[in-house]
Amino acid sequence: MPRIEKDAPGQTVITTFEMTPGTAQDLMDELRAAYDGFISRQPGFMGAGLHMNDAQTRIANYSIWARRDDFQAMLRSDEMREYNRRFAALCSRFEPVMYEVMATYEGGQE
Repeated sequence: MPRIEKDAPGQTVITTFEMTPGTAQDLMDELRAAYDGFISRQPGFMGAGLHMNDAQTRIANYSIWARRDDFQAMLRSDEMREYNRRFAALCSRFEPVMYEVMATYEGGQE
């Protein structure tokens, strides 16, 4: 996964998903399938991470793209629109939001 750095080139996207514990693993499986079969192969994709909370009611997806346009092109594709329909069927809501890294901090340094 790429390092999170202020002023690094690229577009950061954080997507949050809300669901019931009963569908959390199904949604995680769909997200993994989307990354394995499609998203990670798209132009400009630099890396991503999937995170699930302990209660299995939220998933957070952090991804980095070379350019904002790369992410938007992937999002508009027929393949991604189909994946998004599957995601929507498994959660109450999800929202991808583009962010700019404003500051970073590392631990373990004295």
